[in-house]
This record gives sequence, structure tokens and C-alpha cells, in this order.
Amino acid sequence: MPRSSNNPATKAASVTLATVARRAGVSPQTVSNALNSPELLRPETLDRVLRTIDELGYRPHRAAQTLRTRSSKLIGYGIRPTAPGASAPVMDRFLHALSQTADEAGYRILLFASPPGGAGLDGYEELLDLHSVDGFVLSGTERGDQRQAWLEKRGVPFVAFGRMWSGRQIGDWVDVDGASGTDAAVEHLVGLGHRRIAFLGWPRGSGVGDDRAEGWQRAMRRHGLPVRGRRAQSVDDIASAQDAVGPLLDAGATAVVTASDMLALGCYHALRERRAVPGTDIAVVGFDDNPMAALLSPGLSTVAQPLEAVGRECVRLLLARMSEAGAPPERVLLEPSLVLRDSTSASDA
Repeated sequence: MPRSSNNPATKAASVTLATVARRAGVSPQTVSNALNSPELLRPETLDRVLRTIDELGYRPHRAAQTLRTRSSKLIGYGIRPTAPGASAPVMDRFLHALSQTADEAGYRILLFASPPGGAGLDGYEELLDLHSVDGFVLSGTERGDQRQAWLEKRGVPFVAFGRMWSGRQIGDWVDVDGASGTDAAVEHLVGLGHRRIAFLGWPRGSGVGDDRAEGWQRAMRRHGLPVRGRRAQSVDDIASAQDAVGPLLDAGATAVVTASDMLALGCYHALRERRAVPGTDIAVVGFDDNPMAALLSPGLSTVAQPLEAVGRECVRLLLARMSEAGAPPERVLLEPSLVLRDSTSASDA
């Protein structure tokens, strides 16, 4: 059947599933079945829908591949919104590593908007219906996250960058041992002579934040150092962190371990407001090794996540899950590394 446009790419971009349904004289669900479950249709109906898809240029190659192999070679990844004025360089680096690894395995990452909460499940359902993605990679896991149970119930392969922080553990995941990272930061500071080591973290209840706080607390207790009055919390915002760290500095902290580089930057601002120098007067350690950490003056010592390894492991686990759905879940906890710069120094206290 001849095509009616000289520009298939432009034409395909304007064609929707509903357009195909109207042209073929069937329902949108029938078109979806033709792409995802052709065995449900009568041969003459399937033939009519597929010819219409080809005529209109509605993802013809993807549809043909799906019908031949039952694999779309697509992996869905939902992007969650970032707070106004904030940046997400860590997740950007993870997404690049994930995309590169998927590409090497012959897959493509299909991005879609995924708002937090139950409403975010709509995007997953739509991708399953319209694009027949082979599986999903999740990130931003949090307490009460519904996505894992929703996908497991439907038999959809998935892997998460991040643990489930409450309830029954579901599915495969890859995560970074945040507690190990902050433990190593305290160990380094103790080795430099620091004893009054404070922690600036996120509000309690954040799985990732609580994990990073636990490492600080564990190391402090191992060395017999007091933790009472040495912990403060802030949202991931420079101005809020600047205010929150003030009481810790007033209480005589000689070093501050933080749950993120953004919180560490708030510490920098607070110290400069007091005419103190990070690394000379008060040691500061961040977390994530944001690209800005090396550009600060002085450079920020921080805990780096092995994001390339996370991306590789996510793809490996997801491909294994696709090929062997009944295998026991696999969980991978990766070690971060302490990157030392000029914001940590010896202490006279």
C-alpha cells in the first residue's frame, strides 16, 4: 500500500493510535492489540490494522519488530520533577551511564514524565499499552512507593536504582551503600584528629538520608564520640542548609559531614558568613561528588557514587529478569568512594 506523504518522519510524528483506529475502522484497543497481542485478533482484522499502520507510518519498524520478536528493545525510565532552582547532576550522570550500557546491549531508553505518587503509574500503563516496552528502570525509590508492587502484579520486568525503604522487598535493585560512605568520611576525620564531628542531613523519614545518617552515627559510636546535639536537618537547599548548620557550629563542631554536596555548599556559606574558612577552620565533607565539588574554593571533599557501575548493573539485572522471570530477586549494594580535597584538614581540637 503506497504512502501518502513524502516525509514519513514528519507524518509519523503527527499520527496517533486514534488516527490509525479511525482509518482502519476499529477501536484504539484493537490497534493496541495488533501491536502488543496480535493473537487476540482475527487474521483479517490484524491484516487491516497492520496495513493501516504501514500506510500512515505509525511506528512501522517498532511494530514490525514487536510482532516478530515479541521484544520492543525499549526500556522505560520515568523522570521525576526536580524542585525549582535545583539541579540533578547525579541523576543526569546515572541516566547517561544507563543509556550507554543499554545501547551496548541493543536497547534504547524511552524517557517519560513520572510525577511522584499514584498518578505516576499512568505513564507506566500507557507505555505498556502503546509502546510495548520490555521493562522499566526505576529511581527515586521512597517509602510508600507503589511502582514495584504495581509492576510485579502485572508481571512486568523492572529493576530499581535504590532500595525499597519500607514494607516487603520486591524485585531486583541496585543501590549505593550510603552508610558506608559517611562512615568512611567520619573515619577519615577522626584520623585527622577531629572529635566534634557533626552531621547535617535531610529530614528524617527519607530512606536515602536516614541511611547516610546511620553511617555517621555508627562510626561516631565506634570511636566513642558523642552524637547528641551533633545532628541537624535541612531540605536540599543552600539557604536552608546555611541556617540549619549554624547551631552545630555554635556548639563547637570542628567538622561537618553532610548528606549531599548541596548541604555542604550551605555549610560553606555559613562559614564564610562567620569569616571562617572551610578546610582551615572547619572541615566539611559532602556526598555525591557533584561536578561543582571540584570547582569550589577550597575543593570539597565528598563521597562519590559509582554511577557507571550502577548503570551497568541495572541493565544486567533487567536483562536477566527479562530472560528468566522466575529467578530469585537479586540485590546489589555498591561501595562509594571518598574523594579527598582541601575542605578536610587536621584539627587542633
